[in-house]
Amino acid sequence: NIKHDIAVPISSIARFIDETDAAIQQAAPGARMVTFGHLGDGNLHYNVQMPEGGDPKAFLAAFQAPINRIVYDNVHRHHGTISAEHGIGQLKIDDAQRYKSPVETALMRTLKTALDPRGLMNPGKVLR
Repeated sequence: NIKHDIAVPISSIARFIDETDAAIQQAAPGARMVTFGHLGDGNLHYNVQMPEGGDPKAFLAAFQAPINRIVYDNVHRHHGTISAEHGIGQLKIDDAQRYKSPVETALMRTLKTALDPRGLMNPGKVLR
């Protein structure tokens, strides 16, 4: 499974799902989308499963990066966030740099420095 913890404005949920499902079907025919979550606040767990009977390792190797890019590009286009309730963490650190504006990144750095001036707490886990 390729898992995403994302959020988009409530008014964009249906359009986001329709557009993203279609783009993923084009990129990875037969992939199965499993979308659930906290729709009242726009938070979605948008997960993509390999086609029935597929090889899990081969599916991840071939499709994880392009599917992540499709999902995150569509989240960004719909003015959402690639990290809803579970935070950025190590897995999304590079993606956060790609999708956050320079102002957002600078604010994150300022807050990190204010709260952790010596850089002892989780160094390199959210910002590089």
